[in-house]
Amino acid sequence: MRPTTLGDLLDEAALTLRGTTPAEALREAEELAARVLGDGPAGLDRERVLDGRAVRRLRDLVGRRAEGVPLGHLTGRAAFAGLELVVGPGVFVPRVQSELVLAAGRESVDGVAGPTVVDLCAGSGAIGLALAHHRPDARVHAVEFDPVAADFARRNAARRAALGDTAITVHEGGADRAGALTGLAGEADLVLANPPFMPDTAEVPDEFGRYQPRQAVFGGADGLRVVRQVVEAAAGLLRPGGALVVEHGHLHGATVPALLRESGWFAEVSCRPDHEGWPLYSSAVRTTS
Repeated sequence: MRPTTLGDLLDEAALTLRGTTPAEALREAEELAARVLGDGPAGLDRERVLDGRAVRRLRDLVGRRAEGVPLGHLTGRAAFAGLELVVGPGVFVPRVQSELVLAAGRESVDGVAGPTVVDLCAGSGAIGLALAHHRPDARVHAVEFDPVAADFARRNAARRAALGDTAITVHEGGADRAGALTGLAGEADLVLANPPFMPDTAEVPDEFGRYQPRQAVFGGADGLRVVRQVVEAAAGLLRPGGALVVEHGHLHGATVPALLRESGWFAEVSCRPDHEGWPLYSSAVRTTS
């Protein structure tokens, strides 16, 4: 019987991971193979013959990914805006869509020297760390209420600082306490946030409904419980003219902009789409009132 090669397993895995495009399925299969073999995806040799233990391990990981377990929870890492972050069960794995939130935030402080930035609902710290990486002059504070996620944020912050990025400060607490935690009332130039925004009864894929931490996905009966906290916290943190960028997904393309306008704290409110044209985030500027 012909020995099993890595190429055989990658082709098999690409067929198993049917919920993604063929190219994405192959990329995920390579990420899982790299986890098993201890190599980087770019260094994988399709002709490599795998022993029985490696074959079983890779097939197990592919099966779990097909069930909906986040790729980052299986590999222990996630890529975001050019950074590699440590992730795992108990922390939300950052999505590529959130890079658009980061880009909008970066644009809002393009003309600000040494901006002060607060990342609310920070999770693994992805957005705040990427901002600090791309803007070394920024002073970044990340706020996360869940202790497991906050620990991941601290670990990622330490890793990025060791690699030469500007250090960020991680605070453990809710968005509603951000002002007291950071001591930045009226001083922040930018607030970024990716809060939970799905209604509690919403039907979502297993990856988000079963395996991602529930508190990072669901935001109360209407999905806006934490979003409201973010809006109020941002109003207290931002200086007049400072910017808020908050991710809220396709369900809230009208509700979150209305919430911002009706608050009386923000002007220049706009909602922006993701790569496929669905509402993704809203931005606004703090008024002087």
